[in-house]
Amino acid sequence: MATVLGIESSCDETAAALVRGQAATGRGNILSNVVFDQMDLHAAYGGVVPEIAARAHAEKLDVAVAQALEEAGLSLSAVDAIAVTVGPGLIGGLVAGIACAQGLSLGSGIPLVAVNHLEGHALTPRLTDGLAYPYLMLLVSGGHCLFLVVRGPGRHERIGTTIDDAPGEAFDKVARMLNLGIPGGPRVEAMAREGDPARFALPRPLMDRPGCDVSFSGLKTAVRMVRDDLVAGGGMTDTDIADLCAGFQAATRDVLVGKSRRAMALFREMFPDTAEAGFAIAGGVAANGTLRAGLDTLAAEQGFASVFPPLPLCTDNGAMIAWAGLERFAAGLSGDLTPRPRFPVAENPMSGVWTGKRGAKV
Repeated sequence: MATVLGIESSCDETAAALVRGQAATGRGNILSNVVFDQMDLHAAYGGVVPEIAARAHAEKLDVAVAQALEEAGLSLSAVDAIAVTVGPGLIGGLVAGIACAQGLSLGSGIPLVAVNHLEGHALTPRLTDGLAYPYLMLLVSGGHCLFLVVRGPGRHERIGTTIDDAPGEAFDKVARMLNLGIPGGPRVEAMAREGDPARFALPRPLMDRPGCDVSFSGLKTAVRMVRDDLVAGGGMTDTDIADLCAGFQAATRDVLVGKSRRAMALFREMFPDTAEAGFAIAGGVAANGTLRAGLDTLAAEQGFASVFPPLPLCTDNGAMIAWAGLERFAAGLSGDLTPRPRFPVAENPMSGVWTGKRGAKV
């Protein structure tokens, strides 16, 4: 049994948490989970400003750690390891988190464990549900979209990814073009509840091509073109906005459900003897109710046990970093503490035509 302090500061949430558990059996206990968001700081800019985020992390990290220890009823001396996000993410936030973790380690002698933020999401179903390896993971967030085969800490195989925008990024940009404010995902979902998803004929990108890769740039552009036509025709009403949000959300769901079906078939080919296959969905976009319902129905149809982490663990948090650190610590994987804005989580990161000028994103 190990107790791990997790520190997360990769984007716009400053988080710290204490988790206790055994990697061998899976499923841990969250002793505390403190998250400070920065929504008010970035609202006026329509998105996250890296410099503002980094400054806010530096101001809040020690407060978050102290509060996490207090809520857990523990002193730092009771901690076996300190896990910290080293990437991917905004460089200023990563540096702030790593510096905080290093200071705590130097002062206490507690070992440090470097954690990939995406692995934190990928291993969350182990923390919450004790999901057995191997399992299929769909990681959908503001910056990433990945289909992973999760075999163990540090052992992940990518079988699909986005070739352009992540779904959460598309939600945020659609919200911005419709003047819905931030956070974009929840605003679009709220408007979509009142809309007609069939009114506008929006595309389902890449569904006519084999494989599990996804694309959302064309769908986002299609939304903008419909918006422009509506504005040119006299302006958008609340009904227009609701229908457009509903159509965009339905298209996103259809793409992710369709590609998940292919990923499930591939997983069955890879592990034909796995009787109880798990399908886990994590990341901020996994909080979307329409997407959750579609994927849950698909999993039941395909004979997979679907696992959705609780909503507070879908967005960035310290508990997922603590658990990933616990599993890595148990496996003897301390990692490199160098901050990495781009940090592939899979053993087979993106390559070739989809890599882009700056290298692999996920």
